[in-house]
Amino acid sequence: MPGRAARLLAASACLLLAVAAPAQQPAAPAAKADKFDRAELREIADLALIPPVINPSPLPRYDYDTQDYVMALTTERTPKGRIWTAWIGGGDSPKAFLLAASSDDNGETWSKPRLVIDAQSPNLPIPRTVIIGNFWTDPLGRLWLFFDQTMNHFDGRSGLWATICENPDDASPAWSPPRRIWHGSMLNKPTVLSSGEWLLPAYLLQRDGIGPFKGKNVFSELDPQRGVNVLASSDQGKTWSLRGLRPFPNPDWHEAMIVEKKNGKLWMMARTKKGIMESFSDDQGATWSEPAGTAANIRNTNSRFFFRRLASGRLLLVKNGDELHKSKGRLQLSAWLSDDDGATWKGGLLIEDRVEKRATYPDGFQAPDGTIYIAYDYNRGPGQILMGRFTEADILAGKPVDPRTKLKMVVARPLKKQEPQAEAGAE
Repeated sequence: MPGRAARLLAASACLLLAVAAPAQQPAAPAAKADKFDRAELREIADLALIPPVINPSPLPRYDYDTQDYVMALTTERTPKGRIWTAWIGGGDSPKAFLLAASSDDNGETWSKPRLVIDAQSPNLPIPRTVIIGNFWTDPLGRLWLFFDQTMNHFDGRSGLWATICENPDDASPAWSPPRRIWHGSMLNKPTVLSSGEWLLPAYLLQRDGIGPFKGKNVFSELDPQRGVNVLASSDQGKTWSLRGLRPFPNPDWHEAMIVEKKNGKLWMMARTKKGIMESFSDDQGATWSEPAGTAANIRNTNSRFFFRRLASGRLLLVKNGDELHKSKGRLQLSAWLSDDDGATWKGGLLIEDRVEKRATYPDGFQAPDGTIYIAYDYNRGPGQILMGRFTEADILAGKPVDPRTKLKMVVARPLKKQEPQAEAGAE
């Protein structure tokens, strides 16, 4: 098929020019499942290996009046107090791209989008997608943005990329050229161990892929790596190496998080189609126990949750629903605390109490003054990115008791009327 091969090569050659343009790029047309054979799809998938462009000046093309979709991703605080929050625009679909805004007043008010990673281009044979991202402030004070890049939502391989900002509090933050770290993606923050090492739970989904990649077995050689890939860095993120692998039964995006227990054991929890499952490691992440339901009987719907150790030594869990041991779908979000390394949990502060629309994908951090911040989406799509600010005292009381507490602060809201679209599903 020399004609088609030539078109693919032409698309690859012009891609760097296409993604460098500041204007919002229309996505390539969706491809029918049988349009390309396996060899062609392999060639197409390699277009996702080209480094994307970080756009630090996205206005006015990415202003809210041009956006019709939001899906929460991540939030983080810099050492000087600026909060960065990122979300997905374009849809939970091959059209997705990443946007981010910042706040300098503890989440009360927010900038317009000031960072965009949009890999779309009409010159591509199929859409190229950025649909997952996570901010993280490392122990050196640098702000990382981890994100994925893949063809058509998921091509069977995807790729985890990172860009670093060393001046995230400046008026014009500078972002490093993105580098590809591993296959797959990551939607939760790394963990710093007591040894000083950094662990990063990347995950590689099942082989099938989505859209034209489904059923084509394009990356069958990666099958031994499918699951949660635990990457480790002992040089402050300069290099990452695979330390361990933990496949989970009934996998669905994984979105795993790791904490180090007080006895040195590592505890991983991950999302599956059957809810949250857990696994443990006694050797710093090299090997992991067989996954099982949580010993504390934590019940959550098939959706992302948030799990982190606080400065007090307690563990924080944010999940859907108003009860720890029941799953009620993607309604409401509640926060819980554990004083005994996860054996039991207390509290139940409703960060989002409404049940009219879904509330999903919490991510957060703790500020030096002890306040906890959680960002999430409410009514994903045409709805809002919201943020709650609260304390451990609020969680234990099951209601706001601290004067600093404020819930449902608006981070972002799309203003363009949403067009009907078929969702493909990071869900």
